[in-house]
Amino acid sequence: MIAAQAALETRMLLRNGEQLLLTVVIPTLLLTLFSSVDIVDTGKGEAVDFLAPGVLALAVMSTAFTGQAIATGFERRYGVLKRLASSPLPRWGLMTAKTASVLVTEVLQVVLLTVIAFALGWSPHGNPAAVVLLLVVGTAAFSGLGLLMAGTLKAEATLAAANLVFLLLLVGGGVIVPLEKFGSAGERILGLLPISALSDGLRDVLQHGAGMPWGDLGILAAWAVVGLAAAGRFFRWE
Repeated sequence: MIAAQAALETRMLLRNGEQLLLTVVIPTLLLTLFSSVDIVDTGKGEAVDFLAPGVLALAVMSTAFTGQAIATGFERRYGVLKRLASSPLPRWGLMTAKTASVLVTEVLQVVLLTVIAFALGWSPHGNPAAVVLLLVVGTAAFSGLGLLMAGTLKAEATLAAANLVFLLLLVGGGVIVPLEKFGSAGERILGLLPISALSDGLRDVLQHGAGMPWGDLGILAAWAVVGLAAAGRFFRWE
């Protein structure tokens, strides 16, 4: 039942034009545009080496947070979650299926963006296991926050808030613009955001060949624990 629901969730996501815009089109355009045109000063080295890790983090956020929050919020509004909750599929099974759908979508995103980045001249370094762990914990962090928003706000409020957060974190989360551009105080504050921790962690590994960025991983783990716990406590099915 969980596998069937996960497959259904994935098909629904891939057929949704707005979701594809968030999860595929925007990250691809950002990676291609900012790697090809010298718009933002990304420091020494090739721009794609700085941008690719940040865009991978953005792809995770767009799927696990923005897309999931909007889709789940409208499912809750139209009574879909209420009907599913009364089906043989348990509630934890539904959440597991949604998580599996997010992971499948992210795998497709990572493969696509990696291929594009290589075509643009990307030269990644570091341990793939560290990259996978960062992506998984980052997914948990964003998923918890997305479900918390979808389960507590009205669908229209979720739509507006999720898109606003996406835009704000795109600009101030270290995805395209380096955090040091915001000054020392801004860098310290913005560095505590999950998108900043994921971007910086991936960049440390993939661009600089560092080991496991434990500080960034710890920030992501803290967001994951708080977000998932709050979602489990306050999520309303009706």
